[in-house]
Amino acid sequence: MSQIPEPDDNDLPIGQVQRQVTVPDSVPMVVLLGQRDEVLRAVEGGFPDLDVHVRGNVVTLTGPTGDVNLAERLVEELATVAGVGQPLTADAVGRAITMLRGQALERPAEVMTTNILSSRGRTIRPKTIGQKRYVDAIDESTVVFGIGPAGTGKTYLAMAKAVNALQSKQVNRIVLTRPAVEAGERLGYLPGTLNDKIDPYLRPLYDALHDMLDPESIPKLMAAGTIEVAPLAYMRGRTLNDAFIILDEAQNTSPEQMKMFLTRLGFNSKVVVTGDVTQVDLPSGTRSGLRVVQEILADIDDVTFCRLTSADVVRHQLVGEIIDAYERWDAAVRPHENKPRHPGGRRESRGENR
Repeated sequence: MSQIPEPDDNDLPIGQVQRQVTVPDSVPMVVLLGQRDEVLRAVEGGFPDLDVHVRGNVVTLTGPTGDVNLAERLVEELATVAGVGQPLTADAVGRAITMLRGQALERPAEVMTTNILSSRGRTIRPKTIGQKRYVDAIDESTVVFGIGPAGTGKTYLAMAKAVNALQSKQVNRIVLTRPAVEAGERLGYLPGTLNDKIDPYLRPLYDALHDMLDPESIPKLMAAGTIEVAPLAYMRGRTLNDAFIILDEAQNTSPEQMKMFLTRLGFNSKVVVTGDVTQVDLPSGTRSGLRVVQEILADIDDVTFCRLTSADVVRHQLVGEIIDAYERWDAAVRPHENKPRHPGGRRESRGENR
């Protein structure tokens, strides 16, 4: 993107500047501005003190110096994304602004144009810097832990990397597993076979597979053992070679189960463990294996811990706000919950690891 000579700032209020940026002819302005100028409106919304004017392929930015500098970089990044044919949305603009204001090393265009998997007419990509670092860690390390709240793409991105590895013949099979934390109690009262009883726990993994593969091919791949979806208990005693292995909902493993799972790792295999340590469903008094493993493996080479936050939530924007609100509430309430509340010093239990 080139700049044309800047207008004279002498007539502007003190502290304000005006810049003009020329978008390359190779970038379709209709893509850069979005449908019904959706992208332009999002840029204006992100910089309320800025006047943004577009004429032809020239974008004029007028306002406080800091905002103009940041908006200029934003337009350049968005033009790079639009230049490769990727559609832009208001959500993408908001994320790009967050990245620029966070002064991360990664450029927004680099994050937004990283392709993980193209399937069924759409491309799966990371949407935040945290997600990009998580995806990069999966490429670089043998064992990766994706730890963060709901909606941050921990499992979905890991699944996309697994399908990509299978399709590119980096591995021969995919193994997806989850702990069924209530298998010893409530599942016994459900009708049907054991598979019928554990199916609700594994359903999110099936749903992700259907997003990434032709639904008609999934039963064939599962029948051939190329894709296996099973409860964690089925992993005991096995060695998994040439496989991409994902343990989901790992916060509901005990330390012993986590050790058992990690030692299934065979040659030419990769392990991704995902979980949210704020949503532990284990019985009171049982430590989460996902909490403990961070202490045990912190200094082991080729093991990477990626911690995602509410800033990496890619669901409705309210989800991030809800997560932040719960964290504030938890920080305020938990110290008081550790105090005795009943005669004799008995504490109320929240059924969660402390």
